[in-house]
Amino acid sequence: MTCCLTSVAAAQSSPAAPAQSSSAGAPQAPSSGAPAAAVPSAASGRIGKAPGRDEFFWLGEINKATAVINTDEGLLDKSMAPRLAAAVAKVIQDGDQPGAKRPSTVITFEPLLIKAGGLDVTLLHAGRSSQDMHATYRAAILRDKLLELASQLNATSTTLIDLAARHVDTIVPNYTNGVAAQPNSYGHYLLGYAAALDRDAQRIRETYARVDRSPMGTTVLNGTSWPLDRKRMADYLGFPKLVDNAYDASQLSSMDEPVEVSSIVTAVALHAGNFIEDIMTQYAQSRPWILLEEGGGNTYVSSAMPQKRNPGLLNSTRSDASTAVTLAMGPIIQTHNITPGMPDPKDVEQNSAMVDSAIKVLKKWDRVLKALVISPDRALEELNSDWTASQELADLLMRKYKLPFREGHHFASQVVEYARQNNIKPLEFKYADAQRIYAETVKGTKYAQELPMSEAEFRAALDPVAIVRSRATSGGPQPAEMARMLKEAREKLAAQDDWIKQRRAHIDDALSRLDKDFGQLVASAPPAPAK
Repeated sequence: MTCCLTSVAAAQSSPAAPAQSSSAGAPQAPSSGAPAAAVPSAASGRIGKAPGRDEFFWLGEINKATAVINTDEGLLDKSMAPRLAAAVAKVIQDGDQPGAKRPSTVITFEPLLIKAGGLDVTLLHAGRSSQDMHATYRAAILRDKLLELASQLNATSTTLIDLAARHVDTIVPNYTNGVAAQPNSYGHYLLGYAAALDRDAQRIRETYARVDRSPMGTTVLNGTSWPLDRKRMADYLGFPKLVDNAYDASQLSSMDEPVEVSSIVTAVALHAGNFIEDIMTQYAQSRPWILLEEGGGNTYVSSAMPQKRNPGLLNSTRSDASTAVTLAMGPIIQTHNITPGMPDPKDVEQNSAMVDSAIKVLKKWDRVLKALVISPDRALEELNSDWTASQELADLLMRKYKLPFREGHHFASQVVEYARQNNIKPLEFKYADAQRIYAETVKGTKYAQELPMSEAEFRAALDPVAIVRSRATSGGPQPAEMARMLKEAREKLAAQDDWIKQRRAHIDDALSRLDKDFGQLVASAPPAPAK
């Protein structure tokens, strides 16, 4: 179990911390103060546009919040607080400059504070540890990444649902075990994937609620003797809740978070991979009913075989999905068989890369959806070239004529077997042959010995379009259900979009309040003495 409770002595001995000296050159005592740091030209502690909400950013925000809260709570001398706050503002301002170094750990950030404000500035470290500070910025960065993932998930889902709306009446074969199984609306098929991505959106919201909790003020294992205002600290940093148990905060919860996020990344990647592989099955045919629009990086020509149009976009999307699954395994493996609190699965760069890999997959998937070229006529031709509608024969005989399904299934199976042996397609099958096969199937049973369905009923039962439109089950591809599901899918997207905006606004508003309050503290610092 690592513990990095930075002390004044440690900061003083750090090679990155220049010695503070008086005019006589002697080391400066903590009680003697230091020359006041130059106060930034604006009241806010953050001047200009920050490079990003990285570790340096959050260390700065934590120090800003500490200065304000501890001053108000009487834990920091009010006469000294403005000068120390000005030192924090100076470090932040310097780090925000183009090309400036942005330390990512407490132990490398603190020497900059000491250089700007003297050793007195380490009074800000009362009741703090790198453990809770690092756990806090990891949670803050991970929640930003989750919102970025949620936003891209919504964008890709929107494309998916829009495409589904355009293909409500496009009837295509669906496959099970790699074999054409039943006719379906392509729009219905796409809404199935939209439902899967909605579950991913739910997982993001649920995980976000557990990540969006502040560990600050828990120190290392069991809190501190300083009466820190953890709730106000959380409020300033945009966290609506606390990680309640101090041991859990940096020892367990901070390891759980990337593991839980990895399951979302895995789910997204698997859904994308499933979708891509389904299309790749079509690409193996000589006359696919679904292809990618050529050009624009979607396809490329073989260097040797002029007729080939290789689906480069599909290949790269599938490869990216595999990479995402690989990266998602990292936190799980790193958390396995280690003692609580170890840093192995907590690395910000690695965990951000894991989430970025899922975002990349979703962006590529979005491109695939926009590049699809679907031929309804070719899809219907494929349906009518095979017996994907044969189950409807058994269903109709049971539903209307009370023939047990297994008996009807046997009849339909015999029809298909005879047709394949004689190379007969569904639209060419003779009604007389159906009558004969039925009579042979039910011979000796108590059921009607003549095929009870008329020729018109027999033909309709083999019509893929009629089958899809006549579905009666809730959640099916029939027009009324498609209209309902499309409406609800769009409502979910709108709700998810509102959720993302609300979460981002909550964080931004909190940081804005912190900037305002910290700016007032900085502004109250006395001017630097004239030289």
